[in-house]
Amino acid sequence: MDALDISRWQFGIITVYHYIFVPITIGLSFLVAGIQTAWVRTGKEKYLRATKFWGKLFLINFAIGVVTGIVQEFQFGMNWSAYSRFVGDIFGAPLAIEGLLAFFLESTFLGLWIFGWDRLPKRVHLATIWIAATGTLMSAYFILAANSWMQHPVGWTMGDGRAELTSIWAVLTNSTTLVTFPHTVTACFLTAGALLIAVSAWHVKRGNSDDVFRPSLKLGAWVALIAGLGVMITGDIQARVMTEQQPMKMAAAEALYDTTDSASFSAFTVGSLDGSEEIWSVRVPFLLSLMATGDPSGEVEGINDIQREYEQRYGAGDYVPNVPVSYWSFRLMIGFGALAMVIAAAVLWFTRGGRRPQSRWLWIAGVATVAMPLLANSFGWIFTEMGRQPWSVFGLLKTADSASPSVSTAEAATGLIVLTVVYGALAVVEFALFIKYAKAGAPSIEPPAADDDADKPLAFAY
Repeated sequence: MDALDISRWQFGIITVYHYIFVPITIGLSFLVAGIQTAWVRTGKEKYLRATKFWGKLFLINFAIGVVTGIVQEFQFGMNWSAYSRFVGDIFGAPLAIEGLLAFFLESTFLGLWIFGWDRLPKRVHLATIWIAATGTLMSAYFILAANSWMQHPVGWTMGDGRAELTSIWAVLTNSTTLVTFPHTVTACFLTAGALLIAVSAWHVKRGNSDDVFRPSLKLGAWVALIAGLGVMITGDIQARVMTEQQPMKMAAAEALYDTTDSASFSAFTVGSLDGSEEIWSVRVPFLLSLMATGDPSGEVEGINDIQREYEQRYGAGDYVPNVPVSYWSFRLMIGFGALAMVIAAAVLWFTRGGRRPQSRWLWIAGVATVAMPLLANSFGWIFTEMGRQPWSVFGLLKTADSASPSVSTAEAATGLIVLTVVYGALAVVEFALFIKYAKAGAPSIEPPAADDDADKPLAFAY
């Protein structure tokens, strides 16, 4: 591999790793805020115990997410300096807003939430977690706006060999952003719901803290099921926008080489290693046309026709992404997301009316649920980024022209090895802490000591 391939592997590994924590942070922050709201409104101790239990897991996840996310932006200057020079005027704007506004908002108010227990009035303290949760949504929006510009460039002009921003409003209201944001956020809630199912199922199976974990199990299942439906609806809308803006990506997702009316969708295909020939498949009639155009008889452009069109528009070259990766990542994204919904529905059905199922397979499936949306999220981003290739900015800048010209293969390999090892160590720390405190169960709530006063030093609330 050369420096370009190594740089792409490094960026992919770090991005997928970091995104394990992002959806949990976004979804779980709102669920913790909701549970704390229930405590403030009712005064019931079980809601306070649940708030502190899930809040602790949220904070562990948030801390590791921040650490792993910092490296993301440094990579643009390290391995992708040509990209940074070309799009920095535009791509940097939403990222700067995210850092200066959204991240400081969530981190500041999260600090107040951590240290404000018994020091801030209840409703003021509750407001801090809601503001921090809102900050996570704002962060997601600005980052998605930056990524959406790579998918569908708007609000720019070419000046002195680089893209220059003409309208930040156009960038922030990009049609791609407007469909990507709700799809991503609903996936975050699906992930958080699956986490509640997994941890709660482990405890309920063992009869631990039934007043905390049984309600959490039901809450997680309902959130996962409703959010999953949201993912399906927003994904359908996003597929049509994607087909309009990047028809090659949709064609690669189906390995569709020839333009077809009333195109079927292959749920499973056996083909040649390069994806150019289908040997056998299981197909759903008309589904691809429905997904791509909203019309069961609609026309879906094939790879060969789009390749010829792009050669005329952009010049000679290969504009076909890695078809097997696009094809399977698209299906694995859908499959794992749907499986999480099925398990959530099964949990609701078999625990209805206060029932406690005896089947060990249901509990095993419940604990395994947490992996399903995480895998779906990862494959979704792999499809989004790999399906856009060979472009880093669609129609403007190719990935091959985006790498740092001064970075050697050895330097790129060193960065890849070091960061992979460091991130591996962080993974061990993260999962060890997460499993330790998840197994510990909900804390008991002890009344404050009689001599408790406001002059004692600040202490971590948990």
